[in-house]
Amino acid sequence: MSEQQQFDPNERRLYPEDQQRVDAFLKQGVNATERKPFRPLLLIVLLIAVVTFFSLLSQGIALWAGVY
Repeated sequence: MSEQQQFDPNERRLYPEDQQRVDAFLKQGVNATERKPFRPLLLIVLLIAVVTFFSLLSQGIALWAGVY
């Protein structure tokens, strides 16, 4: 195997003055807002619940209207 450099995500790749500009930008505006972590399972459960509700509602309306 050939030698490969290990990737260190904590290693700084910018010059210090450029890193200061990046850090300052990330502390402004939308980027400064703390957010809760994204929870895809909750989104999927909510989507299933909404689709089920509308399906049952449409079946009820069809039954009430005499379609079935």
